[in-house]
This record gives sequence, structure tokens and C-alpha cells, in this order.
Amino acid sequence: MNPIYEKLLNCYECVEKKFDFKNFKPAVAIVLGSGLGDYAQDIKIVGEVDYHDIEGFPVSTVPGHDGKFIFGYVDDVPVVCMKGRVHYYEGYNISDVVLPVRLMKFMGAKILFLTNASGGINHGFKAGDFMMITDQISSFVPNPLIGENIEELGTRFPDMSHVYDIELQEIIRKAAKENNVDLKEGTYAQMTGPSFESPAEIKMLDILGADAVGMSTVVEAIAANHMGMKICGISFVSNPAAGISKTPLTHEEVQEAANNAAPKFRKLVSASVALMKEHI
Repeated sequence: MNPIYEKLLNCYECVEKKFDFKNFKPAVAIVLGSGLGDYAQDIKIVGEVDYHDIEGFPVSTVPGHDGKFIFGYVDDVPVVCMKGRVHYYEGYNISDVVLPVRLMKFMGAKILFLTNASGGINHGFKAGDFMMITDQISSFVPNPLIGENIEELGTRFPDMSHVYDIELQEIIRKAAKENNVDLKEGTYAQMTGPSFESPAEIKMLDILGADAVGMSTVVEAIAANHMGMKICGISFVSNPAAGISKTPLTHEEVQEAANNAAPKFRKLVSASVALMKEHI
């Protein structure tokens, strides 16, 4: 058996021992990025599983990223939230970075809702904006599908024409309009990190068509798309990227901006999830 697939099965068996999926099956998986750490307060929680209690599971080392799965309801929609993600720059293999997303698909989730904090490249963006992700650039991080294809998960050569589901995009637009959120749209690029990008790299990404940049999300979307999940995403633009920003970038700056925007971010995510009932 493929060792990556075997590890995925073992993690699922471990979670099954700690949470009863017979009485609760999540339909939407939400990855909580910077600024959504307190999102659990908007969920009717029915259970939690700590990452440390899952044998072999990667654990986040980033400040502001707790490590546990939260199960519950947003409106009447059953969800599983990944409170704290792992990043490639933490030293994990790329297969471990996407293991949590694959695991949530095994739990029953059909929709993956990705969130993150990013640096704004589009000169029409400002700190505090929300950008719905409509496309992505994955050229600067290892593809999680490299190696022997795991046939149980998906096809060898998955199509990437519409990674971010068109219908889910319409739902997010509607939720933003109903809640008076100025929603930007654009292409998100993932870099490896952990260093922030140089001004020359931001200029390059701008030329390539990226509107925002960060250190997560893209590889998760690739793995989810491979498994046939419907995907959507919102990026919080916490700061202008290097070369656009007048001041040096720090993680504390990103975290502070994300925390300040958290109430509006939570409202937008919850409103979007509530409108997804018909698509589950």
C-alpha cells in the first residue's frame, strides 16, 4: 500500500475512535487561517479532536494557530473546522501539509472552504480588504501529487480549469452583498515562506497575474481538487506586499490586522456557509 495513503487511513481510524461519525457527518470543511482563530464561538460545537491525539498527524507550530478539529453546525450546516493549519515552511513533507484536507474529505466533507491572510499585490487592494480567490498560482511550491498516484484518491492528471467552484463563488458574492462586505476578487499565489517575499519577487508575481500572495492554501486546493471536492476560498489582505508596503513586514503585523478584521471575516464565512445548504 502507498505509505501516504496508509498514513491517511491510520489517521482516519484514530479520529474515528475519538469522534462518532455515525451521528454527525460534516458536509463543509473549513480551514481557519490567521484572524479566524476564534471562529469556534460562531459554531454550535458537538465535538473536538486535538491534533496531538491523532497518531502521526502534523501539528502546527505557528503562533495563533491552535491545533484541533472542531465539529459542529454553522446555521444548520454540519461542518468540520481545522483550527490551525500546517505549512510547508514548518519542515513537513508536502504530503503531510495536505493530509488534514484529505482527512476531512474522508470524514464526509464535500466542500472545502479555505481561508488565509495574505499580502496584497494588486494596487487596487488595501490592508483590510477581503479577496475571494478565483484562481491560483502553484509554480513556487512542490505539487502534493508528485510521486506515485494514489488511485483511491483521484486521477493521475486532474483538470485544474476551475479549481474554485463557480457556484460557490456566486454564493460568496451573495453573502458579501447581503452583509455589506466590499469583496475583491483575484488570483492567489503561494510561496514557500517562511521569509516574506522580496520586492523583486512581488514584482514578478504582479507580472504573472497574482493579486495576493501567502504561504498556504494552494497545495491544499490541489489535493482537494484531486479528490473531487468543491472548493472556495477567501483571503484577508492583511498588508501590502513588499515593495508596495512602505514599512518592513512582520508576522505580528499580519496577526494584528487579521485579529482586527476577525468579526467581519467570521460573519462573511458564516453567511457563505449558511447559503451552501442547497449545494450539499
